[in-house]
Amino acid sequence: MRIEHVAKAHLRKEDVVAAVLKEHGDPPGLVHVLSTMEACDAYEPWHDKQSHQTFLRHPSGKCLHYYFYWRDEALGLIYLRVPTGCPFRLQFYCNGHSWLARSLNVAGIDYAMADNAFLRIDDWGRAQQLADAFSPDTLHALLDRYAEQCCPILEVFGQSYHWSLMQVEYSTDLVFRSDAILKSLYEELPRQALFSVKAEQVATFLGKKITPQLAQELGSRFATRIEGTCIKPHFGKVSVKMYDKFNRVLRLETTTNHVSFFKHHRKGEPREGHASREIAPLRKTISSLIDLREILLGCNRRYLESLSALDDFSAGDRNLHRLTSPKTVNGHRLKGFNFFDATQQALLRALQRPEFNIRGIRRADLTPFLRQISPASITRQLWRLRQFGLIKKVVHGYRYYLSRLGRSTIAAACRITEQSIVPALAHTTP
Repeated sequence: MRIEHVAKAHLRKEDVVAAVLKEHGDPPGLVHVLSTMEACDAYEPWHDKQSHQTFLRHPSGKCLHYYFYWRDEALGLIYLRVPTGCPFRLQFYCNGHSWLARSLNVAGIDYAMADNAFLRIDDWGRAQQLADAFSPDTLHALLDRYAEQCCPILEVFGQSYHWSLMQVEYSTDLVFRSDAILKSLYEELPRQALFSVKAEQVATFLGKKITPQLAQELGSRFATRIEGTCIKPHFGKVSVKMYDKFNRVLRLETTTNHVSFFKHHRKGEPREGHASREIAPLRKTISSLIDLREILLGCNRRYLESLSALDDFSAGDRNLHRLTSPKTVNGHRLKGFNFFDATQQALLRALQRPEFNIRGIRRADLTPFLRQISPASITRQLWRLRQFGLIKKVVHGYRYYLSRLGRSTIAAACRITEQSIVPALAHTTP
């Protein structure tokens, strides 16, 4: 297999590998090998002339790195980053969504994916059970096997690697049945969250308390990308992100680059020959994945509970679009409602009169209040109101009553006119 060297910083390795997979398919085994110059740990002997001591110092350095991309039968697309300089620290990457997809295949559960998001799973409960069954021991054995294949220096030292956690992401996905629902909801949700979620709440999500020493590490970032928007509260090297994927999945994702940031109740180091259980920082070893999963899940849930308290205006956005957009019924094109039109405002205000709440509305009841409109036109307007869902017809009669949508629509039209437009125009100079 040819080794491809990536010399330009703007080239994404994932794009290079994706092009290879598109050309050759995705058979299991070694997919591609990339090489690139990157920063690495370096050591050199150094003699201090003042102290007359000779020791190893740790300057910054660069060396050639190889990226081995594999298509693993269990984990999907993975890579192992192998430096050519001592101490040969390896870096391994895998995506849990790919592992879950293969587990669903083995279990015979049908699903649909877009990128690394599940849009549909026939058995969500069983899928969650499979996700929770991810084993660090199995992952450890797999890592040892790939390290043995890609790093022959192990044969020289006669040692094995100690695997630790460098960056871990845990996501909670809320899958919506329709992209129209999430799209209108998400247009407002990140902006509300940006102003509503305070620094002390970010610390609470992550199970921390604010102290004067830590307050400066807190913050939130709101980013607009080509594929959407992302809000990212962060606390030092830990962050909780919220973003949407394909207008179908709302994803909450806690990411940590410092596993020991979190504490939990575990068996501490022996003291005077007696081991005790205490609250201690999480160990960075790969065996801590199970405990870390529960901790990050708790972070996502606390963030989700905070978001659930925000106002949801998505239904109002959808209704406003429905009422103001044209509609075709039996070949007839009906205009949407214009809340600034005087005639339509008069019609809506007439429908809101208290006496109509009890006995309903007839065309004859509206005529005294709509003298600028002919009776035939009132009939057409009533039919139009029915098609848009603002009024409903009494069965076996000619009376109508306002629907819930109709009441909220009229209230909104009156409020925006009386409380916003009229006061604003009253202070303008002719």
